[in-house]
Amino acid sequence: MKSVNLLILDDKEENIISLSALLADIQHINIISSTDPNEALKICWKNDIAIALVDVQMPGINGFEFVSLLKSNPKTNHIMAIMVTAISKEDKYLLQGLKSGAVDYLYKPLNPEITVAKVISFIKQIHIQEEIKQKNIALEESRKQLILAKEEAEEARKSKESFLANMSHEIRTPINGIVGIIHMLRSSELNDEQKDWINRLDTASNSLLLIINDILDISKIDSGMMKIEIESFSIRKKLADIKNIFKVKALDKQLDFDVDIDPLLPEYIKSDPLRIQQIINNFISNSLKFTESGNITLKVAVLEKTLHAVTAQFTVIDTGIGIKPEAIEKIFLAFEQGDDGITKKFGGTGLGLAIVKRLADLLNGKVEAKSTYGDGSAFSFQATFEQTEELPPEEKIDKKVFSTLEKFDNLTILIAEDNDLNSFMLAHMLESWGCHVDIVKNGRQAVENVNQQDYDLIMMDTHMPIMSGFEAIKEIKKHANPKKAYIPIITISASVLEHEQAAAYEAGADSVIGKPFDPVDLHQKISKLISKKTAIS
Repeated sequence: MKSVNLLILDDKEENIISLSALLADIQHINIISSTDPNEALKICWKNDIAIALVDVQMPGINGFEFVSLLKSNPKTNHIMAIMVTAISKEDKYLLQGLKSGAVDYLYKPLNPEITVAKVISFIKQIHIQEEIKQKNIALEESRKQLILAKEEAEEARKSKESFLANMSHEIRTPINGIVGIIHMLRSSELNDEQKDWINRLDTASNSLLLIINDILDISKIDSGMMKIEIESFSIRKKLADIKNIFKVKALDKQLDFDVDIDPLLPEYIKSDPLRIQQIINNFISNSLKFTESGNITLKVAVLEKTLHAVTAQFTVIDTGIGIKPEAIEKIFLAFEQGDDGITKKFGGTGLGLAIVKRLADLLNGKVEAKSTYGDGSAFSFQATFEQTEELPPEEKIDKKVFSTLEKFDNLTILIAEDNDLNSFMLAHMLESWGCHVDIVKNGRQAVENVNQQDYDLIMMDTHMPIMSGFEAIKEIKKHANPKKAYIPIITISASVLEHEQAAAYEAGADSVIGKPFDPVDLHQKISKLISKKTAIS
């Protein structure tokens, strides 16, 4: 504990000696003395004096005046002054001392016990004040560090978001071209071997998309950008769809795949069907990856059921390689695999189960893993869902190959796209629908083309050199010619970030389509925009 400097000011040396002797045994005290008030003031200015025992009756400057001088100076006004006096104990002298700034009085002849007790009490106060001061300094430093950490976290979030947007665009753009070419090839005459090649290429591109989506999903969840879309749907139909998807994949590996559904499971519930399917799909995909022989079962059990709610557990059980006991705890962590050798042998990002855990949390559910190493695993997801009534029949979209879709009435369309593969694929698709197509590589060229000729529709990529798609849209939408200003514009965005897609609409886009896109979806968007334009005209 830090020692406290105590000043004794008395014009009589013998008083200083006796008082110093009285206080000598007190711990954490350093005694400094003076018989001259002017010298004592200098001592207070130059030294960190905490307590001053001041004699009242002194020649030149009395004790009241000395304390007043201490309190008037910012460098010394913190000193705790105690008046030491042999004059009357009348209230007027006490008040005079307190008005000058003193905190207490000691009366001569001094009572040793009272004097020592008071000095110890003031030393404790000073130590407490110093402790509070240091804690306040630490708190202020912590506050500054928290503000700095918050600013750095916000900057990191923005950088991460920017990176994700760029990564999404840079990877999804070539994938869009690949998927487009697959659609084009499927529309052509192919022999059985070529069809098999196309199917394998389609599987590879979908696998790449899944990896990208995993990375984007985990980032969106961690940044609070993932939204749960609650709607009524048929859980039994969803499970049937899942069974149809994985039945074929299991047969390819010569595995048995069964779905065991509790009869108490209702037909319709309210939740996010996409996220529930994502969780179950991940469990089954993992089982398929790590099971070489035997069977995989999706078991759906009703744990509790009331009039309006049902608690269900979806468990995927396999006869695969299993998980070591020490690895069970970390499999739900991002970028972690149950075993370091698994990535080399089976591949994977280690993100799937981390996403499942976070999605389960967003759905107010929980996930669990049980496994016997070498003898299979069981992964389960449990949550409570609201039961709903029967839904109206769904409108089914006919998933035709794009070349069989209805042709447009001689539309002239401008494509602004800097990726040659994408522009080639998109132009081919539009031309198969009876459209005349012009292609430019940046927003500036798009604006120039609009100035020179008329278009029925513009397909505008968002990220392009020289002038971006957003800038080009703004230029076109403020065109002096109303006919050109009202040309429908569809932006082609590789970003899955909502704010970037919203920015397209803010810039003036009439519709947004993502990369890679479904030709049927694009055809419908074009039809809708052209019909709207015709109605306005």
